Amino acid sequence: MISNQVLQNTIEGLRSITRVDLCVMDTEAKTLATTVANADEYTGAVLDFVDSPADSQVLQGFQFFKVFDEHQLEYIVLAKGDSDDVYMVGKIASFELQNLIIAYKERYDKDNFIKNLLLDNLLLVDIYNRAKKLHIDAEARRVVFLIETKIEKDSSALETIRSLFAGKTRDFITAVDEKDIILVKELKPTEGYEDMNKIAVTILDMLNTEAMSQVHIAYGTIVSEIKDVSRSYKEAKMALDVGKIFYANRNVVAYSNLGIGRLIYQLPIPLCKMFIKEIFGSISVDDFDEETVVTINKFFENNLNVSETARQLYIHRNTLVYRLDKIQKETGLDLRVFEDAITFKIALMVVKYMKYMENLEY
Repeated sequence: MISNQVLQNTIEGLRSITRVDLCVMDTEAKTLATTVANADEYTGAVLDFVDSPADSQVLQGFQFFKVFDEHQLEYIVLAKGDSDDVYMVGKIASFELQNLIIAYKERYDKDNFIKNLLLDNLLLVDIYNRAKKLHIDAEARRVVFLIETKIEKDSSALETIRSLFAGKTRDFITAVDEKDIILVKELKPTEGYEDMNKIAVTILDMLNTEAMSQVHIAYGTIVSEIKDVSRSYKEAKMALDVGKIFYANRNVVAYSNLGIGRLIYQLPIPLCKMFIKEIFGSISVDDFDEETVVTINKFFENNLNVSETARQLYIHRNTLVYRLDKIQKETGLDLRVFEDAITFKIALMVVKYMKYMENLEY
């Protein structure tokens, strides 16, 4: 449960203070961490000690100690020397490992609880009972951030986020699949959505700089009850999908700011197909040439302003009018008329949504 690196850092810290060499082995005499150069020479002695009823013993110039996890033997600690001072150092090292086991088990239990909470795998009564047992405030304000990395199991991105929130013991960082990192953030009473956006931008900048990862971040709404954390997670997931479909230029997307994309995302595909057929008939959006697509997008960007669109496209105003007339002839929609422009814009968004859903099936 405890990583070898943590074990190594622990005994190296003790070695620098006490000047006593230490070694940690598992119950099969495999060396997990050591400051002793020839630790493998003591494999036989460790295996004998594992089978003995003693909790501590002096063998071959070392003090041997057993470390238990709820009566289950977990580690063997070796302290070099046979004096009383070395015995005391060995006992301190064993006590430190015992505390690490407890701390890591609590962390694992909390992580497991948060995962099941996010996935709606807990009954309401179990949520509050387990939260109380794990000393998690059930009525704190929280929000869920979803960080999607392009690399599966991006450990560097995960460690960067953990280091960013290392001092925030009431925040939880976990994962429920291969690509998404989840941050369940506890908020102060004064923090709102503007602060959430700042946090998301900070995470984005850190990952781009430290972990060299290209990511998308989404977050749900703020909830005030622990039972509603799963709702904030689902909202963050929807925001991530809607952002990828309709707002590809945004790296940070908030559920509370999805606009019309939220409505379209919840439409059934048969209804979408019926709508597109009604608007475009037998014409496919894919049939539009690149010039027409660029013209349409630029016209919408400039709020249906003919003069400004022509200027930005470096074409004569009459050329733009000709192109708009051509689109009207093909589709029956005049983009210079607000109602037609809205219909056309929504239709383009629906087509994007349909293509996204089709790609998910493959």
